Amino acid sequence: MLFHKYHALGNDYIVIDPAEWPESSPPDAAAIRAICHRNFGVGSDGILWGPFPTEHTPYGLRIFNPDGSEAEKSGNGLRIFARYLWDTHQPESATLPISTLGGEVVATVHDGAARVTVDMGRVTFQSPKIPVTGPDREVINETLTAGDQEFTFCAASIGNPHCVVPLPEISADLAHRYGAAIENHPLFPQRINLQFLQVIDRRRIRIEIWERGAGYTLASGSSSSAAAAVAHRLGLVDDQLTVEMPGGEIEITIDPDYAVQLTGSVNRVADGTIDADLFTFPRLP
Repeated sequence: MLFHKYHALGNDYIVIDPAEWPESSPPDAAAIRAICHRNFGVGSDGILWGPFPTEHTPYGLRIFNPDGSEAEKSGNGLRIFARYLWDTHQPESATLPISTLGGEVVATVHDGAARVTVDMGRVTFQSPKIPVTGPDREVINETLTAGDQEFTFCAASIGNPHCVVPLPEISADLAHRYGAAIENHPLFPQRINLQFLQVIDRRRIRIEIWERGAGYTLASGSSSSAAAAVAHRLGLVDDQLTVEMPGGEIEITIDPDYAVQLTGSVNRVADGTIDADLFTFPRLP
């Protein structure tokens, strides 16, 4: 059972090509958890299952979190998948339409696919589309309580849900301390991705990230997109900016209709074989 491992700013994914997998369907949730486990498996922040043909493109993609749940969209995952397609499937064009659960996107490879731009789609702040409980509204500067702390937040979707908490100072400790509570807050019926946001200046922001189904994460493309869009919606940044994360930086452009393009690096890590013995361990912690 072959796998291909890449990372985008330290956010690592395993690509499993259906053509190289012994079954017609992706691994089940238990197998995904085993493969992604840092001690008992190969270790990754998720699995990219593709390509497979869809109605509109030969490049269908399913994205699985390390807890076995399925994600609608991932900016880093899409960049990694575009590089995998470039490395192995030799597409005729550097512009690749990719179909995800969160909608169709377009990825463009640069510099031999060392850098990839993804048109992520439009950001919405409307509560039913994120979703956030309560009346239909833009979820801007509302409050929630997590543990011992009240936070002012904004919520957004770019095909997957995000909660953005602007603060004067942020840290990894904040994400670790409050991430799980906010991810599973009753306001968010499908759980949510969390970004603590610090605005550095009009062209640069910093974020710390807690991803739904994955936990603390060094970098995230969709989180960068959502946090940048929220900062722009609040009037704090321009329409072109850099997002700084523990794993590195992503460049973001925001159109007037809040369509977002992101550009960042991708690195190939390894190709290998998953042994069937991996799945015989009786119980993962």
